[in-house]
Amino acid sequence: MEYEVIRSKRTTLSIEVNIDGRITVKAPLLCSDKEIEAFVTDHSEWIQKALVKSQKRREKKAEFIIPQDKENYYRQKAKEYLPVRTAYWSDIMGLTPAYVHITGAKKRFGSCNGKNGICFSFRLMPYPEKVIDYVIIHELAHIKHKNHSADFYAFIAEFMPDYRIYEKILKGD
Repeated sequence: MEYEVIRSKRTTLSIEVNIDGRITVKAPLLCSDKEIEAFVTDHSEWIQKALVKSQKRREKKAEFIIPQDKENYYRQKAKEYLPVRTAYWSDIMGLTPAYVHITGAKKRFGSCNGKNGICFSFRLMPYPEKVIDYVIIHELAHIKHKNHSADFYAFIAEFMPDYRIYEKILKGD
C-alpha cells in the first residue's frame, strides 16, 4: 500500500484518506519508518474501508464536475445568481455580508472571512437550488458565529431544518 508521510512537530500518528484515494500518514519528526509502517499495517482494515468510501464519494461528485468548456458559462451564472440569492437569505436572516465575490475555488464552495466578506465558488452552480441555499445560509451564519459550534448549526437549522441532507450531498455521501 502506497502512502505519503508528512513529518511535523506533532506527538501522534494519524492517517488520512483523501477523496482522490491518496493516503497520507502524519507523523512526529522523530518517528521511525518502522513505527509508521506498523501503524499503517495495524490500521489497514480502516484504510480499506476509507478507500471504498472515497471511491463512492468520487463517483457521486463526478456528476457535478464542470467540464472546462463550460466554466465560463457557470462562472457567469454564479455572478448573476449567487449575489441575488445571498441578498434574499441575508434579508431573511438579518445578516449582511461586507461583499460577495465569486471565485474558482476547487476545494471549498464558500467561505466567510473575519471582515464578513463572503466568497462562493462558481463550481457550486451545478448543484440543486436547495444545496446552493444551504451553502449561502452556512456562510451567512458565519457572520454571527465564526466557528462550527453547536450554536452555529442550531442557527442554520432555524432557517433550514433539513440542512444535513444538503450537507451530505456536498460531501458526496
